[in-house]
Amino acid sequence: MTSFRIEHLPFNKATLRDWALPDGRHSNWPVVYAINGRNQVYIGETLNAVVRMRQHLDSPSKQQEKLGAVRIIVDDTFNKSACLDLESYLIRLFAGDGRFRVLNRNEGITDADYFDRARYRATFTEIFEQLRAQGLFARSLPEIENSDLFKLSPYKALNQDQAVAIEDILEGLFADVERGEGSTIVVQGDPGTGKTVVGIFLMKLLRDIQMSTPSHKSDADSLFSEFFVEGFPELLRDFRMGLVVPQQSLRASIKDVFRRTPGLHPSMVLTPFEVGKSVERFDLLIVDESHRLTQRANQSAGTLNRAFTDITRSLFGADDLSRTQLDWVRAQSAHQIFLLDAAQSVRPADLPAQVLRELVDEARKTRRHYPLLSQMRVLAGGDYISYVRDVLSGEAASVLAFPTYDLRFFDDLSEMATAIRDRDQEVGLARMVSGYAWDWKSRKDSAAFDIELDGIRLRWNRMQVDWINSPGAIDEVGSIHTVQGYDLNYAGVIIGRDLRFDRHRGHLRVDRASYFDKKGKENNPARGLIYTDDDLLRFVTNIYGVLLTRGMRGTYVYVCDPDLREYLRQFFGSNPTPAL
Repeated sequence: MTSFRIEHLPFNKATLRDWALPDGRHSNWPVVYAINGRNQVYIGETLNAVVRMRQHLDSPSKQQEKLGAVRIIVDDTFNKSACLDLESYLIRLFAGDGRFRVLNRNEGITDADYFDRARYRATFTEIFEQLRAQGLFARSLPEIENSDLFKLSPYKALNQDQAVAIEDILEGLFADVERGEGSTIVVQGDPGTGKTVVGIFLMKLLRDIQMSTPSHKSDADSLFSEFFVEGFPELLRDFRMGLVVPQQSLRASIKDVFRRTPGLHPSMVLTPFEVGKSVERFDLLIVDESHRLTQRANQSAGTLNRAFTDITRSLFGADDLSRTQLDWVRAQSAHQIFLLDAAQSVRPADLPAQVLRELVDEARKTRRHYPLLSQMRVLAGGDYISYVRDVLSGEAASVLAFPTYDLRFFDDLSEMATAIRDRDQEVGLARMVSGYAWDWKSRKDSAAFDIELDGIRLRWNRMQVDWINSPGAIDEVGSIHTVQGYDLNYAGVIIGRDLRFDRHRGHLRVDRASYFDKKGKENNPARGLIYTDDDLLRFVTNIYGVLLTRGMRGTYVYVCDPDLREYLRQFFGSNPTPAL
């Protein structure tokens, strides 16, 4: 039986005097509230709803947004911790739903444990459903949680690694800005540790600090309230920031998030070429997926080859072939934050491993290196990420089991495709993915099929941008470039014949003829670089390492090469299947 009630009241001074209830629940009791207008919503918590509403009504920003209604959530069992938790829960859901623009500042979403939290959390779901029935949410809870708006929201609840890293980054950044010194920061972590979350969160947090005024009272319970006081906003006056995202699909998704977030704008999400061409320098550039910045190599279009030359000449006075997009970022900004994982480099044009090592070493020497260790994506935890990488590098010493993770091995591709469709029907966001081990025939002939195995015919992804959420994606196979940086609930990974196993030597090898990504194996004649099979093996195993770590709830595996199938079966084929 629910103990909460949601009171729907007008948001104006005329009715404020009638709000105080005899039992004191509006003036001396912890509550959560949502104030909304036609397109905006603000969520808060307070011990005195009457006083807090009066403060909001006196706020010019709230008046400008024309917020006309308030819903106060009252529960006889509420305490401060439960209210903070519900507040952060609703902020995340409103941001992920997209029905309203969330007006809250990003001071740090609370994610602390407290007594009987599981029981309160069950109530939160009921509160969401009532608010949805009243028209405040457009989508169901699973639809919201599967959306990019939710996954890439700046209103995420940070884990301890992320919170510590962001606080340290802010302290160092403000100190450097005050001294007039530049800085280079590296945030490093495995897949699923939330590097992209840190980048987006920082952009919103810094913008909120920048736009803060003395009239904005910061909540003392927020993680970063210390930066919303006099002195910090002044340091960010006229501070020019940008988020650099090398990958086209992820960049488009983040632009959509910025479009819906007050204080942010899609123009703040940049390509490396836009950074290089910028007439004005940036004060701060945050680079997501920094390992996907490129060195001088043959670009995907002739115009980009010319642009690479022109930018390098403009910034450095000559067409220096050793210059990379990393050099562009550093030349065009006073401060840089690089988010990276060197094991996710998937093409020869990506920054060389040595360059990434030097960048990390530099950050360590200046104490500006922040590792993220906590696994936020895969339910199997960080051990699964390490396990996958050890298996693909031939360094797995033993077979591990992951009882809470749905890891399955298939000998029939049609059976795996059926299982993925079943998971998609159940929870959504289940997709088939693969390395580029088949020619992309359907790109030129829409009637053609690209992958034909075990009586099933499949096509590569038709969409280059936001393929995961596109109509028909469940019937297609996504490449590395459509899923890197994204989460899936379930990933059905087809390991093609580009990766094989040499039974006689006992190690993995690459089959160059079965790898169809021309840019993925192209030599670099301009710099005299020739990529050997060992080099190509590193890129191909990195690709499969990324694909095998996309699934939050589970990963299904099908292997084409018979010898590789038997080798990988021992590692991926004996995991206990959890109850769905």
